[in-house]
Amino acid sequence: MRLQLLGTGAAGGVPLYGCTCPVCQAAATDDRLCRKPCCAFLEHRGETILIDAGLADVGRCLPSGDLTRILLTHYHPDHVQGLFDLRWGCNTTIPVHGPDDVEGCADLFKNPGILDFSTVMKPFHTVIFAGLKVTPVPLNHSRMTLGYCFAHDTSRLAYLCDTVGLPLFSLDFLEAWQPNHIVLDCCHPPQITPPINHNDITKAIGIAHDFPQSSLWLTHISHGLDLWLQKHAHTLPSNIRVASDGLVIR
Repeated sequence: MRLQLLGTGAAGGVPLYGCTCPVCQAAATDDRLCRKPCCAFLEHRGETILIDAGLADVGRCLPSGDLTRILLTHYHPDHVQGLFDLRWGCNTTIPVHGPDDVEGCADLFKNPGILDFSTVMKPFHTVIFAGLKVTPVPLNHSRMTLGYCFAHDTSRLAYLCDTVGLPLFSLDFLEAWQPNHIVLDCCHPPQITPPINHNDITKAIGIAHDFPQSSLWLTHISHGLDLWLQKHAHTLPSNIRVASDGLVIR
């Protein structure tokens, strides 16, 4: 099982348009510091799974014709915008699995092109692709959102984005399941008032304490969090790591 994070940024990405903070200025001249909207690519025994489609040009980032399916966490534009071009591809139909959200995004359901949106993922109902067990778990966000837990043999990886904290049933499931790796939403530096739709670093650290044996990889990162990390990254618990675009987790 191999997961590559194609994008690890919040909706506006890094650099953020019009921003002159040190993080955005540095990213404007060094592509290695850029963060594109959230998107990941998982490979396992011939299965090639796109998790979200935050990259507007996602079709050009993947091997042509090799995508077996797409898993969507939710239908906010920064997680599906790449589908608007991808749908006009040819020669193949790509199954798209996601939450039971009848609104979708814009006209994707009305004009799906090569995308087949017919499969709805049910929370805690495990499906199997080429021996890879995939279990959706509900997350806390402003619209229906799912995280995905991937398991093969003793390898377990959870992709949890977008969320603020974790619903009790999802936390109970994950604590019993014990993932080796968790890719976790963490958009903000510490907030004075509790965050609403995305974890701040305080929430993320709390979740890390619940999973001391797991490696936590922070994603959906804003320029504000990157700025905070420049001074405070050394204070993070040892099991928290900051993801970057292109990172591979095996």
